[in-house]
Amino acid sequence: MNRLYYYLPVAILAAATTVGCKQKANAEEEVLMVESLKIENLDTTANPGSNFYRFATGGWSDANPIPDEYSRYGSFDQLRENNQKQIKDLIIELGKTENKQGSTAQKIGDLYKLGMDSVKLNTDGAAPILEQLATINAASTVEDIISLSGKIRHYTSAPFFGFYVGADDMNSSMNIAHIYQSGLGLGEREYYLATDATSKSLREGYIKLMETQFKHAGYTEADAKAAATAVMKIETALAKSHFEKEKTRIPELNYHKMQVSSLNDSIAKFKWDEFFAAVGAKDLKELNVSQKEPIIAAVKLIQSTPVKDSKAYLSWCLINAASKYLGDEFVNANFEFYGKEMSGSKVIQPRWKRTVNTINDALGEEVGQLYVEKYFPPKAKERMLDLVKNLKESLSERINNLEWMSKETKAKAQEKLGTFIVKIGYPDKWRDVSALDIKDDNYWANIVRASNFEFDFMLNKLGKPVDRSEWLMSPQTVNAYYNPTTNEICFPAGILQPPFFYMDADDAVNYGAIGVVIGHEMTHGFDDQGRKYDKNGNMTDWWTADDAKKFEERAKVLADHFSNIVVLDDLHANGQFTLGENIADQGGLQVSYYAFMKTKQGQSSEKIDGFTPQQRFFLAYANLWAGNIRDAEIRRLTKIDPHALGKWRVDGALPHVEAWYKAFNITEKDSLYLPIEKRSSIW
Repeated sequence: MNRLYYYLPVAILAAATTVGCKQKANAEEEVLMVESLKIENLDTTANPGSNFYRFATGGWSDANPIPDEYSRYGSFDQLRENNQKQIKDLIIELGKTENKQGSTAQKIGDLYKLGMDSVKLNTDGAAPILEQLATINAASTVEDIISLSGKIRHYTSAPFFGFYVGADDMNSSMNIAHIYQSGLGLGEREYYLATDATSKSLREGYIKLMETQFKHAGYTEADAKAAATAVMKIETALAKSHFEKEKTRIPELNYHKMQVSSLNDSIAKFKWDEFFAAVGAKDLKELNVSQKEPIIAAVKLIQSTPVKDSKAYLSWCLINAASKYLGDEFVNANFEFYGKEMSGSKVIQPRWKRTVNTINDALGEEVGQLYVEKYFPPKAKERMLDLVKNLKESLSERINNLEWMSKETKAKAQEKLGTFIVKIGYPDKWRDVSALDIKDDNYWANIVRASNFEFDFMLNKLGKPVDRSEWLMSPQTVNAYYNPTTNEICFPAGILQPPFFYMDADDAVNYGAIGVVIGHEMTHGFDDQGRKYDKNGNMTDWWTADDAKKFEERAKVLADHFSNIVVLDDLHANGQFTLGENIADQGGLQVSYYAFMKTKQGQSSEKIDGFTPQQRFFLAYANLWAGNIRDAEIRRLTKIDPHALGKWRVDGALPHVEAWYKAFNITEKDSLYLPIEKRSSIW
């Protein structure tokens, strides 16, 4: 529930430089430019004014059909695959020597062995979860359900509603507890409530999945059907009460700080003290209730639902969370629904990739230390800092030049920009994870220990100052983020590789790629959500009423533009839900291009491979989103992803950027052309 604004698609959950054709790496060493932008990625038979995405990435798409294991495959997936292979090589290398118990090498190596041991996983079957299921099935009262729903969330999805510890939005220097709407196995309320054929079919598939997995866990066919029916009833009731996803993007509607002692009167009568004690937050005094109505509905549902049905629901939370760490019958059943039916993938990923993903999740910082030591050159971090500095100067100048914003609001915006925390590559200090044990008992038991460790780490923050040096992504992650409550931008080492960053490319390519990423994250501090937080990360209104109105008018132009885009058949993009990311894309493009035009190459017209510097900038940007996607994934992501689809991060964003028109001579005769009065110009 942390409000992090990510750059890459959520399915991916990766350094930069201001280099010209010849530049100094240090005082003694000179690095010559090498080719970076691959001309074969283009399809020059396409008209850039009617389908720039195809023009810039068509060659890549034709040469890279979607592998069966993917529902979407793009240039960033290739980067992620490369990272996975690098991490696998590190793990294999660790396994060549005897490692001391408790060492990083032992933890990583043993967890990898357990994940790869298909014989043991299939022999164990459901055995690793039977004791936990028995504990749930022993419940006999509503009080038992309350206690269990607090305890099992340490290592399962959050039943009924969510809980986390993070910064207080109105006092960002301190951590408090937050509870929020959650508890849906399908993830999004629309899947339970929509009446279209696809949603109905997915609901049927979900029920079938639950029946199958309950039987795998030892239920009779009749009991499995009854349990699945009970779970669907509970989750549908939860979904009906949930905020629509667009509403969850309005910070002030998702903040209700109150005393725990007042919850019985302000929310609903409930054994709150027992619940928080079970969570591990005994004697909690205050918290934020993010969405009041869904929490009210959830606690009333706990108290009114027959205990037998609640046990089925808690058991499903456990089974569903554990399935990918059990035998193949569990793994394959979940893939058949979540992978094939919901997303369109044809085959499951190979076991080694799934195991590497698990290790990245469970031992992220341990892997990160090894990763950056071998694969992340220090000079990349140095160059990235230079580029961030250039982009900050660019955004600062653009803020000063805004004709629609008052001096008063500009001054506040400059204060916020000036206090950005910049994190690049990896943390300055690593977390102490020596207390986390990885043993050779079974895969799921280690996942439980790792999950408990993370949950306890989070709980330990309660009532303490926010650690602004903490990283919220591991260094090997192919992603980036902006966090409004710490006012920070973060670029892990994993993203600091092609196609995002080239150590020896011309400025046009690096400004068009990683430069836009940097500008994107900076702009998140001033998008429709980020603008509501001040320089200290506190949610507060620092805008004049007139400036806020002008911002909303300009943002609406962008929201309406994307909502008019048809992504598949009669399915439209959701311009309101994707507004923050679309503002960040547009801002990132504008800010980075402005900075690029100050470089020597930006001020020239010398062509490389037949393209001007200005054209290469936009081609590099488009190549970030080169890819192919299945129809099922288009539908799924349009429901759940706050980012526009890759094609529309190009063909939807660029028509609002005047420099793109000039670079490619786009005119009113081209279908992507937008009259000036219909273009959104914010940052």
